[in-house]
Amino acid sequence: MEKSRKWCFWRKPKIKAAPPMPIILLLLLCIFETGISSTADQFKVDGKVLELDESNFDSAISSLDYILVDFYAPWCRHCKLLSPRFHILHPILLDEAAPALAGLKEPIVIAKVNADKFTRLASKHDVDAYPTLKLFMHGVSMEYYGPREADSLVQYLKKFVSTDVSILISDSAISDFVEEAGTFFPIFIGFGLNETVLSNLAIKYKKRAWFSVAKDFSDEAKVLYDMEKVPALVAIHPNYKQQSIFYGGEFLEDFIKQNFLPPVVPLNPETLKLLKDEKRKIVLTITADENEDQTQNLIKLLKAAAFTNRDFVFGYFGLKQWKDFADKFEANEKTKLPKIILWDGDEDYFSVIGIESLDNEDQGSQISQFLEGYRQGRTEKKTVKAPLFMGFFNSVVGIVAFFIIFIVVAMMILMIVLLIIISKDNEPVKVGSREEVDRADNCEAESNQHGPGKKED
Repeated sequence: MEKSRKWCFWRKPKIKAAPPMPIILLLLLCIFETGISSTADQFKVDGKVLELDESNFDSAISSLDYILVDFYAPWCRHCKLLSPRFHILHPILLDEAAPALAGLKEPIVIAKVNADKFTRLASKHDVDAYPTLKLFMHGVSMEYYGPREADSLVQYLKKFVSTDVSILISDSAISDFVEEAGTFFPIFIGFGLNETVLSNLAIKYKKRAWFSVAKDFSDEAKVLYDMEKVPALVAIHPNYKQQSIFYGGEFLEDFIKQNFLPPVVPLNPETLKLLKDEKRKIVLTITADENEDQTQNLIKLLKAAAFTNRDFVFGYFGLKQWKDFADKFEANEKTKLPKIILWDGDEDYFSVIGIESLDNEDQGSQISQFLEGYRQGRTEKKTVKAPLFMGFFNSVVGIVAFFIIFIVVAMMILMIVLLIIISKDNEPVKVGSREEVDRADNCEAESNQHGPGKKED
């Protein structure tokens, strides 16, 4: 009996022992899967626009790989154009694009945030204008500068969920790739290049361009892309119908970075955004009319100069097309055009002494002399007329808002002065209410009173 009791006593601790590790892991896995399931139920990828706020924003960003967020304000007229409730003449951008984006192999979800109501959330993500669209990829955000029409938006965003490097095995595959890529991003095609040569650069610059390797192609393809030999990397800018070719060497990455922009950039409010982060100085040519035949001939000469002077960006625009911007560089109807200067992209620009404009004859030599004069320091430094480059995109909106506020304030001051004058005669005065003044205001004035941003995209 005693042995039996001892035996029972010895076995008793084993009954209290902790469950085996596999059981614990199984329980934790069940709990984890339950959490994932609840999160997935909360943010279904069903082609509908999500409404986010401070309580669910971080959860959405962390659980969805790709999400485009529209930070809007209800009183902003540009924001209303994106909302079906205010749809009149414009496409219902968000609701039209959401199903197509949700149907991609790597789905992209569209969401919106009332930034006027959830100001802390907007401030946290540096939202200072309405509407602001930000694309979150695996939790990392980038500002969206692409098109606002539904079809174009879908085509633009496909870039961010595409394969890093596409492998093309025929002429037709090359044609299909270029067509499907669209016109919003530059396209790099490596003819005869090893895939591994481009892969790291393609991952690094995926947000800015399409990358592919053509492994099998005909002599007709060489003629079509104007290649003298292979291997070669062809940079295509379909929106500007321009291309460049790189024939190998250690400066492959430099070539790619320099060709995110076309060799010669036509300047307008949209293309200026492309220059926002550009470090190179801009050789800027101002013509009378960018659509004239003389200007088209000049552009060809600028392209030739761009190929041999890749440390500069070459740009042009017409006085007729953008008179206000030309005035920033002291160019007007009385100026001898084409005028050529070198701009730092911000507040300073340089004219080369003796070559401030281009004559009609031998303009190619004059462009070369201009560049040589700049490199030798034969320049005169000048300052761009305000507003500067970084604030120029919103200058028109800012000026309008300023005058609206000025008029409203002036009216209020005038009313107060009249009240004081009339009150001296002890006469009863009926003054317009604040509500009446506010009713006379418009969307732009409201943006300055209720929101942190004074700009509109």
